[in-house]
Parts: sequence; C-alpha cells; structure tokens
Amino acid sequence: MSISTVRLPRTDRGRLLLVLALAVAVTVFTATVPLLRGWFDLRVYYGTIDTWVHHGGRIYDYRVPGTTYGFTYPPFAAVSMLPMALLGLHAAITAALLLNLAALGAVVWMTAGPVLRRHGWYGWALTGCALALFEPVRDTFSFGQVNLVLLALVLVDAWLLTTGRARWAGIGIGLAAAIKLTPALFIGLLLLAGRRRAAGVATAVAGAATGLAVWIAPDASRFYWGEALWDTQRIGRLAYVSNQSLQGVLARLAVPGEPSRAVWLVVVLVVLVVWAWRARRAVVVGDWWAAFALTGLTACLVSPITWVHHLVWLLPSFAVLLRTGHARVAGALYAVLCTSVVWLWFDDASGVDGFIGGSAYVWVTLGLLLWLPVDGADQARRTPAIRSASDTAAAPSTAAPTIVQVSGQPGPVPDVTVAATGTERGACGPACGTGRETASEPTGSTRPAAPKPQSSSERASS
Repeated sequence: MSISTVRLPRTDRGRLLLVLALAVAVTVFTATVPLLRGWFDLRVYYGTIDTWVHHGGRIYDYRVPGTTYGFTYPPFAAVSMLPMALLGLHAAITAALLLNLAALGAVVWMTAGPVLRRHGWYGWALTGCALALFEPVRDTFSFGQVNLVLLALVLVDAWLLTTGRARWAGIGIGLAAAIKLTPALFIGLLLLAGRRRAAGVATAVAGAATGLAVWIAPDASRFYWGEALWDTQRIGRLAYVSNQSLQGVLARLAVPGEPSRAVWLVVVLVVLVVWAWRARRAVVVGDWWAAFALTGLTACLVSPITWVHHLVWLLPSFAVLLRTGHARVAGALYAVLCTSVVWLWFDDASGVDGFIGGSAYVWVTLGLLLWLPVDGADQARRTPAIRSASDTAAAPSTAAPTIVQVSGQPGPVPDVTVAATGTERGACGPACGTGRETASEPTGSTRPAAPKPQSSSERASS
C-alpha cells in the first residue's frame, strides 16, 4: 500500500495542528523516557582530549572519574577531536549537538531531499518528529556520539556516485574509516562495484589520516594498533543487551561462557557472502543507495560490538523502503526501533523470549539485509546525470513532435509533459514518501536506565 492512502490533513491549519501535537508527544516522550544518557560518550571524548592536551596524559589511559570507561577509537579520531581542547565542556556539548543536527540534516537531505522539498516545511517537520523518536538517533544525541557524522561522510560518497561526480568519491569513506574502523567495509563495496579509483582514494585518505595520527601521537598509535585493536573486551561486555550484533547474540547464548570465535567467524563469512551478492546486484541495476544501505546493515551485523546507537546506519534502508513503496514494512520496523524493547531483557536475556526479544534489533537488521528491495531500482532511482543524457537524446523524436501535435488543440498539457519526460517517478529521489509515514506511534520504554550507559561491567561505551 502506498503512503498516499494514509489520510493526513490537507489544510495548512490542520498540518500545523498535527505537527504541534506530534511535537508535544515527542517532547513528553523524550522528557520521561528513562534511557537518557547525559552526554556520556562526549564526556569520554572531552576528558580524553583535555587530559592529553592540557595535562600531558595519554589518550588510552584516560577514564571517566568513577568508571572504567575510556577512549576506544583509532588515534586519528582523537586527532580530529582536538578542537575540543579550545572549549569548555558545556561549549563542547553545544558544538556536538549542532554537529549532529547538521549531520542528520545532511543524511535526510541526501536520502529523502526531493520528497521533502515537495512537501515543504510540513515534510521536514514530520520527519524531524519521527527521527526524534527513533532510538538510535535519540541515543546518538544523548550520548554525544559520532556515528551520524560518520554516516553523513559515507553518504556524501553515495551522493557523488549518483550525481555524476564520481571523481571526488572516496574521501568521505576514507575519513570515516580512519575515525572508526566499521566504515572500512564501504571500501569493499567500491571494490565490489568495480570503482577502483574511488576505492583507491578512500584507502589513500584513510592511510594518510592514520599516518598523520602516527606522526602526532606515535605512542598512542603503537598501543592502539598493537594491542587495543585486538582486545574486544576492552570496548565492553559482548553479552550486554545493547550489543545488537551477531556476536552479541552468540555471546548471550553462551553466557556465562564466552562465545565460540570459530562459530562467529563462520556466521560472519555467511553474512558477507550474502552482502556481496545483494550489494553487487544493487550496483548492477544502478541503485547505489540500496548498495550503501546494505553495506551499512552488514557492518552492524559483523562488527563484534554494535551498540544500539550505532544503528543509525539503518536510516538509508528506511529511505530505500519508502522509495520502493514498502511504507507499511518501514512503519512496522520503525515502530520496533522506537520502543527500546531490547531493554526489557536488560537483566536476563536467556530463554526463547530473550533470544528473540533481547536481540530484536539484530533480527530487524538481518531481515533488511535479506529482503531490502533492489530489483528494478535503476528505474525508480535514475541519477540526474543519466536522466539528462537519456532525456536529451529522446527529446527530438518524442517530446518535440508531441508538443507540435497538441499546440493547436485543447488537451491536458500535464499528461503530455509526463509522457514526454518518462522519468517523473525517478525524479522523486531515493526515498519517495519519506515525510508521510511519520504518524507511527512508538510504545516507549518500560526499562529504567542502567547506572552506566553500557553496564556496570563494561569498560567503554563508545
């Protein structure tokens, strides 16, 4: 069913009232939901940079006072955060909020911009309300996390590839991979698609950024690449319910023991094979947005640790679902990811209910990887460069004679225009109808907050 069948207000007054009602509901929800994070990860970043720059400390030795949480990203991430040394904590929190807002706006504009521009302020307002309820986005803002910025960097390359500017593609992926290792899988996507130049650019940028960090912080680089990278327990307890990766599922099944690394590697290999097949298929039909969405899903599944806030990488998949007319599926999955349902198994994720409910976001991610539509996507999402070339070539034989034929007769000019262009549906962008599904109502969370953002036994929250 198309989103157009949902009855929404048609007058400006009705739309304004709906937006105000949703804004009130969102405000009440976010003010009362017991899973606000208090900028915890940002405090980790800020404390690390402050100690490193102003007190001569070492990047990976810092811990938030009273906790065992410290910096977990590659050294270049700390180098890129150096401007925080010029700010106080409250100014850093404000800057992080603005940066995340800008990154989220860029993500929405790239994946759903044409549709939202068609609906004006109304579409943007509904989308904003919907995203404010989306748990990974909520947590990203509340933690002061960096994943929205990384997602925006990666999607810039998708936008370049779909708009005929491929010569610049790879820079965003390279920077994101240098800040955090997970986006490096997108270099694999570029290789899979035969975009060797873009893959080379991404690899060179990541290497140059990493080299810069080695020059600025050699001791930290030596420790990270030689020791910290291989110690997944340093990031956090694998079985913790916030870990919505395949490794997290296996760890919860193995509690109190450790999950089998061999089993995990086999599962990861199977997932990567499925990703390679589906992503290659998306690229063949010209749907870069689906290819990037599938890669984001896969990165979340195969990463040893995927905290709930990392699932902002699912946002491009929702754009693809809406663009391909699967609004009901998008709405149902969106509702699940608004509920904080996995936290119901915070204390005990054993049993069948714990296996299903405690890993609910994993099943959503896996289902999207297996089912996300890509067939015929080249017809639904033609790039502007391709459209302009094909339409220009066709104009002398179709569009011009049609105009001559109807110029002296009464007739429905809009129909002639649609017939002449032939690609109106493709012009709607990568997420047709994005602004209209946002009436889904989340159920909220029934779990109290943990004493710490991950758990009392975790060693890091990022």
